[in-house]
Amino acid sequence: MASVSCTSTSINLSPASFNSRPPLKLGSQFLGLQSNLRWVSPIAIGPSNGSRATCWFNLRQNAEGAGIYGSQSRDDFIRDDVEQYFNYMGMLAVEGTYDKMEALLSQDIHPVDILLMLAASEGDKPKLEELLRAGAKYDVKDVDGRTAIDRAPNQEIKDFILNFSVEKL
Repeated sequence: MASVSCTSTSINLSPASFNSRPPLKLGSQFLGLQSNLRWVSPIAIGPSNGSRATCWFNLRQNAEGAGIYGSQSRDDFIRDDVEQYFNYMGMLAVEGTYDKMEALLSQDIHPVDILLMLAASEGDKPKLEELLRAGAKYDVKDVDGRTAIDRAPNQEIKDFILNFSVEKL
């Protein structure tokens, strides 16, 4: 996660100011966002004294769109990433429980290697590439002795993992 310093300011929301107020520009150079907000009706916003706060953003969530795709290192991946991927890919819906995920997490396997196994099982090439670039090891074995290559649903995914790993050397 990354932190960004934010400042809050008071906004006059009196009804008389709605019609005379120019559009409010909202934006962030850091996030690449810009938007105009026009006043339509009174909005309840809490009081502010202009104090500073630290805001936390999970930048991995939309990393590809933010131009930082593949820039994570092995140690940037944590246990929560495994659970998020498990949920995102619908594995919980298929499995019905977290048992398989918990079995992997209970072993002494790094989260990035677990993610590689899960992505290989799903045939998720973009995620495989991201994880291999981050330093995931495709030869780590799960409790059943299966590697990411063993979990791949077809030869195309197996070849993708092996070829990517060879190219990386």
